[in-house]
Amino acid sequence: MYRTNHIQSAFVLLLMLFLSACSPDVPTVTPSQASDLLARKQAVMIDVREQAEWDEQHIDGAIFIPLSQVENRMSELTQYKNSPIIMQCRSGKRSNVVAGKLLNAGFTKVYNLDG
Repeated sequence: MYRTNHIQSAFVLLLMLFLSACSPDVPTVTPSQASDLLARKQAVMIDVREQAEWDEQHIDGAIFIPLSQVENRMSELTQYKNSPIIMQCRSGKRSNVVAGKLLNAGFTKVYNLDG
């Protein structure tokens, strides 16, 4: 069972990376800009890393939706459709994929955390 879940997660990640080439350009925000927006409660942050990464360290107040669960949990994000959303992961690749999906789904203010 573990092997099947691992293979499925790897397949989802590869598919998402492939689809990132088809994603629209996602604007970025610097850590300083993100910190300011979050402190003033003018944006939400979505962390799309996996559980072990989240458990190791995460930004307080971030919403945790691993890349492998995004498709099944998109409805949780509809309340933020017209609000600034800052996407975050370790390198920016996974968050960029999800940001592109949100933009394609009609979300209007989606940003990828730079750096």
